[in-house]
Amino acid sequence: MPEEAVTTLHAELARFGRVEEGFALLEVFLEVARERLGAVVLDPVGLRMPAELTADRAVVQQLIDEIEREPVRKGRVVERGYDMEDEQARWDFVRLAYSSQQATVWSRRERTTYFEVIGRERATYWLPDSLKADYFDAVRGRGWAIPEDWLGAAAKRPKPWWKRGGWSG
Repeated sequence: MPEEAVTTLHAELARFGRVEEGFALLEVFLEVARERLGAVVLDPVGLRMPAELTADRAVVQQLIDEIEREPVRKGRVVERGYDMEDEQARWDFVRLAYSSQQATVWSRRERTTYFEVIGRERATYWLPDSLKADYFDAVRGRGWAIPEDWLGAAAKRPKPWWKRGGWSG
């Protein structure tokens, strides 16, 4: 069975009129995709609040401060996982994802990434057609507008594994 086509959607906070719009869209995504989600993690080292943040500044700073007060483990720093069945954990992840050097939402079945923030600056969704349709329906159901460039983004079929590169065997 061929893999489902995937759409790439850019979600940097600077592209939204208000940062909270980016947070709200991520929150809706996590609700819609919950049954499909694998690991939802972020790098807790060096969390820094996005400069664009307005309304949630105190709340996000409190979350960052709580993590920074935790005892530091010796050795390699492990990523912090979040349970998407827990409403508070979802809420915390949404508010911290853009403060992290790396935050990732993995798929359980497709063995791929659905959402990722890199270096607090770049943020991207990679959505299979069926999940994109459910996500867009949920956003519209709340009476919100979907970013115009997201509506025009074309889905692409993933390359077969033997054409994807990375293996030089």
